[in-house]
Amino acid sequence: MKVPLLDLKPQYAQIKDQVIPEIMDIIENQAFILGPKVSKLEAKMAEYIGTSYTIGCSSGTDALLLALMAIDVGSGDEVITTPYTFFATAGSIHRVGARPVFVDIDPASYLIDVKKIEAAITPKTKAIMPVHLFGQCVDMGPLMEVARKHNLKVIEDAAQAIGARYKGKNAGQLGDIGCFSFFPSKNLGCFGDGGLISTNRKELYDRIMGLRVHGGIVQYHHQEVGLNARIDALQAAVVAVKLPHLAGWTEGRRRNAALYNELFKNNPKVVRPVELADRYHIFNQYVIRVDKRDELKNYLTEKEIGCSIYYPLSMHQQKCFAYLNYKPGDFIESEKAANSTIALPIYPELSKEQIEFVAQTVNEFTSR
Repeated sequence: MKVPLLDLKPQYAQIKDQVIPEIMDIIENQAFILGPKVSKLEAKMAEYIGTSYTIGCSSGTDALLLALMAIDVGSGDEVITTPYTFFATAGSIHRVGARPVFVDIDPASYLIDVKKIEAAITPKTKAIMPVHLFGQCVDMGPLMEVARKHNLKVIEDAAQAIGARYKGKNAGQLGDIGCFSFFPSKNLGCFGDGGLISTNRKELYDRIMGLRVHGGIVQYHHQEVGLNARIDALQAAVVAVKLPHLAGWTEGRRRNAALYNELFKNNPKVVRPVELADRYHIFNQYVIRVDKRDELKNYLTEKEIGCSIYYPLSMHQQKCFAYLNYKPGDFIESEKAANSTIALPIYPELSKEQIEFVAQTVNEFTSR
């Protein structure tokens, strides 16, 4: 049985009759950049996330860059974040001239260990960038207490966490700024690259609106040097069509995760993902921890089961961050996770039989 890591065709079949007219309307009117489709999406997303404002942008990476620029992070500043994340988290901090400062993860959730953040704060610290990894929120209550105590801004990297909740509040409304990705593989994806920023602060909204169009809302009048970081109308229209389906798709992922958990419960060699107290996990990925992870990946591939490693190398071990002078063993939990975790298919359209086949194959491998 062939089980892809992700198959977007069944999802497209559900929305085809809705999305094609939206795309054709844009083509007929030749209104490709910003405009009413983008404004409509921004209004819908603000309502969904629960913030006063959202700003559509060109990618999740650019969302992080815009957020850092909006709070004036630059040369000589430090931003605290996790070493176990997608590259854009640390890369965006570097791109604005600041220094990423890593704090190790909690081994059960793979999220930044909030208890270790305060010890990493220095006079140069400007912000904290928690990552709601794999679809589960960081422990934002104590994190925000530390941030307010030290007068630090908080940028939520919620690229994998649209719809995730912490104590009943949505990712993206817990810090000063939330950053999302609409990359096609995400729970809410567009037909290319796209991203979104959320905030409750009018001054940040106004500034980011300018920063995404080269630093000037009035054409050819630039208050500062910004980016060309707009979301285009086609991508905004696609996301707006998908948004009403998101809750159902998320529940499908959660059902699939529950079935995996049941199928792995008697296998002590498979460490299942945890859903922490007061959280609502959206399972952007379903990540297990096993010994001989690389051998398992090869075995699954031979059986035509899609899988992926998120992430094979901790950020502090990346060649481009050698200048930070971290060394192996500095963030041992991140390194362990990078060497032992693997993501299994979790998208909502998977059949029960497919999930059972994946679990059976993993159980067979680990019992050898």
